Amino acid sequence: MGRYAQLVLGPAGSGKSTYCSQVGEHCTSVKRRVHFVNLDPAAESFEYPVSLDIRDLISVEDVQEELKLGPNGALVYAMEYFEEHLEDWFAQVFEESYGDDDYLVFDCPGQIELYSHVPAFKRFVQYLRDRGWSVCAVYLLDAQFVTDTTKFISGCMTCLSAMVQLELPHTNVLTKLDMVENKEEVENFLDVDARSLASQLNARMGPKYLRLNDAIASLIDEYSMVSFFPLDYTKEDSLQDLMAYIDNSIQYGEDEEIREQLADLEDGGG
Repeated sequence: MGRYAQLVLGPAGSGKSTYCSQVGEHCTSVKRRVHFVNLDPAAESFEYPVSLDIRDLISVEDVQEELKLGPNGALVYAMEYFEEHLEDWFAQVFEESYGDDDYLVFDCPGQIELYSHVPAFKRFVQYLRDRGWSVCAVYLLDAQFVTDTTKFISGCMTCLSAMVQLELPHTNVLTKLDMVENKEEVENFLDVDARSLASQLNARMGPKYLRLNDAIASLIDEYSMVSFFPLDYTKEDSLQDLMAYIDNSIQYGEDEEIREQLADLEDGGG
């Protein structure tokens, strides 16, 4: 038996809520139980059933009103407050509700600094892992943003920051492919190498940036951050294939297979 979770990350507008909604519909159709947890204290509404909501503890609106902070500062404060209450509020609600064989999807805020600089999320991940949860980060990036080399590299670097900070199995996903008019522009970035990236950068920049471009491209290539999973909801198998890939990264389903094998052995032995 195991405990499994996805952390759905990505910039604002990358399609996190839509992804969660689609995962919910997919799991319902295949009769697979999944629970959704909202970790965005600035969220307003959901297209999927929420089992646990951080806003029951703290909300950005309340922080802004009481501490007179802006939206970004209030969000950082709210997540740090959440971190401080992992051992009481969250542990009490969470541990009573979920246990072995549960599969959770955490819908996270859209402020990327929370995954790349602020330590609250890293400590939350460690909290889950210490309690036996197998966790995978699913980082979403809007395919409409990845239209040229510079934007692609920018997106890769934000993914890399989250990966290094959280130290989790990491699945990078290009969303909203169904909204892209020229899909060839995006497909060109699904599998590129460091030499190609550096060459494209050097072609549009001065010679003094050659070493910098080579270093950036090599860094992305070294961490395998140039590989994205194209998610297109108009294709029937797209989400199913992505879920299978994520499940494999956290070894979901292996315990069930072992139980079935043991049951078969017992039946055969009887």
